[in-house]
Amino acid sequence: MGHFVTISTCALNQWALDFEGNLERIVASIVQAKAEGSSLRVGPELEITGYGCLDHFLEGDTFLHSWEMYARLLQNEECHDILLDVGMPVMHKNVRYNCRMLSYGNKILLIRPKLWLANDGNYREMRYFTPWMKPRHVEKYALPRMISEITGQHEVDFGDAVLSTFDTVLGAETCEELFTPDSPHIGMSLDGIEIFTNSSGSHHQLRKLDLRLNLITEATAKCGGIYLYANQRGCDGDRLYYDGCPLIVVNGQVVGQGLQFSLNDVEVVTATVDLEDVRSYRSLMSHGLQSRTTPEYKRIPASFALSKTGSSFDPNIVPTKPRAIRYHRPEEEIALGPACWMWDYLRRSKSAGFFLPLSGGIDSCSTAVIVYSMCRLVVSACEEGNEDVIRDARRAIGQPESEYIPTDATEFAGRIFHTCYMGTENSSFDTRQRATRLANDVGSYHVDLNMDLAVSAVREVFVLVTGKKPMFRIHGGSDAENLALQNIQARLRMVFAYLFAQLLPWVRGRNGGLLVLGSANVDECLRGYLTKYDCSSADINPIGGISKTDLKAFIAYARDEYHMPILQSFLDATPTAELEPITETYVQSDEVDMGMTYEELSIFGRLRKIDKCGPYSMFIKLYHEWTPRLTAEQIATKVKNFFFYYAINRHKMTIMTPAYHAESYSPDDNRFDLRPFLIPNMRYGWAAKKIDEVVAKLGENKAK
Repeated sequence: MGHFVTISTCALNQWALDFEGNLERIVASIVQAKAEGSSLRVGPELEITGYGCLDHFLEGDTFLHSWEMYARLLQNEECHDILLDVGMPVMHKNVRYNCRMLSYGNKILLIRPKLWLANDGNYREMRYFTPWMKPRHVEKYALPRMISEITGQHEVDFGDAVLSTFDTVLGAETCEELFTPDSPHIGMSLDGIEIFTNSSGSHHQLRKLDLRLNLITEATAKCGGIYLYANQRGCDGDRLYYDGCPLIVVNGQVVGQGLQFSLNDVEVVTATVDLEDVRSYRSLMSHGLQSRTTPEYKRIPASFALSKTGSSFDPNIVPTKPRAIRYHRPEEEIALGPACWMWDYLRRSKSAGFFLPLSGGIDSCSTAVIVYSMCRLVVSACEEGNEDVIRDARRAIGQPESEYIPTDATEFAGRIFHTCYMGTENSSFDTRQRATRLANDVGSYHVDLNMDLAVSAVREVFVLVTGKKPMFRIHGGSDAENLALQNIQARLRMVFAYLFAQLLPWVRGRNGGLLVLGSANVDECLRGYLTKYDCSSADINPIGGISKTDLKAFIAYARDEYHMPILQSFLDATPTAELEPITETYVQSDEVDMGMTYEELSIFGRLRKIDKCGPYSMFIKLYHEWTPRLTAEQIATKVKNFFFYYAINRHKMTIMTPAYHAESYSPDDNRFDLRPFLIPNMRYGWAAKKIDEVVAKLGENKAK
């Protein structure tokens, strides 16, 4: 006879240090899980504090307030009669740990610390926590008095143990432990643990979801078992967007999958599974033999069962059938991920909307279309009756007490989205027209200004002080003059952007200010092809971690999906900064200015960051990939030029606008890409000499 168990996992939009709000969402998920008949609820990593507290985890207050919230949870009778797996930080013997709190009713059963911490890329967990370096070791933890008064317990088990109920055994692993070579679920499965929980704070990255889901499905495809994956969702106050997608897997087959992108603060995924399926799946001889050599876990007895009926048959309890995994295309990920991230920033910053300098190019176009996508998501959530989104939308438009409900994305954009074309004598009619037509299609409140008077005023101040008048290169000026005159325009755009962001709501009779949006893509940041403190300097940048290649694919997708024919003109246009005079024989081109294509920049970026290549190893790799299409001399020149411009522009990354993290080769200096910003000129250094030696040797061999 099968033992059917109904279990739930969830995705919660937690916010760092929002203790009461986080608890409210935790309780809501528990209540929903119970309403769906669940006997187990699993939540995200560090859900009481929010995952992204960063150095706030070094503060004693963070631990105190966590216990205060957990005390409320234990006292809340709505949260009783269900096994809870909740995440929070705990200090044990003066050491900080990232922990799972397993409880039933008002009793704590086990505190399970994280064994292996995430400590690369965007993560610095070992800055705040210590890994539990004692596999299968358990100690006693002295509970705070506020908790003892509720539970009647003075100490509980703390360590790497598992729970043994009347009908099954359950073990927990946390986020990074799934990605390690010797994941805990392997040893647990061999020791008879049938249910695994994994609570994560895993961020979105383009094309990353399949890696995560493959690891989860393969874990139980090989070992057998029931795997519940919970994840945070939303912007936790920084550059990352946690993309939810809670999952329930049985023996490698998905029986429950949540949404990857959503404006819902609470999502619960529930499935009914058969414990007997796990037992029969593990009947292989090799499993039994290996289990005899596996060290045992301490089993913490739990005096309840997860199954409702035991051995009796209930025809109303039906196991959930397997389903295919859902994946978004990269273009859809760009449309949805940054849009959800921006909505969180808008509602939590209490701003009146967004302001975007709209240039007529594909980067600012992409940013505008992502805002429009956000408005579509808001309208969709309102149609579904999401009261949180309706309330936040009313506040965003400055009418919190109104009956307003967004029903049209373009109309809603007209209330919260503001764009401006900042032209000069170097701007073309085509870019101005494209910007105006795009603003009309997305619905933004659009203004158009000519900056020539301001640019001339700054230029004349310099002439007055120095007696010298700088000229563009095309008019006979030097490179230094040419660059300075371009930068005047770019930096003034930033000044105007913040002026308009502060005053446009006032012009429209509203209170508050606007968040200024940047629109420099990841490849331009990598190359440094932008002016320091120009209009790329903003409050947030939704496309700062996305490549030009992916942005073009996204715009092609949006053209058809959102029925915007104007977007084709952005795809057809030559990327240009329009900071130099246009003549019959010269139009400024980004790729010509950079000396490399956007496609090449993406390749350089991936080799530099992901493959950890210096100039020499990058040249060797590209030589084998790009010949005979390019000669060794051409490849060497491209590699040396890339590292030359990367080196001289690295300092710009120290002040880049906080950008949505979407790409694993992002050059973001703020935590993700920790490299010096004063780097030797690599065009002429030792690595360049090594490259030249190889090129010369290849030339000699060819001559023979």
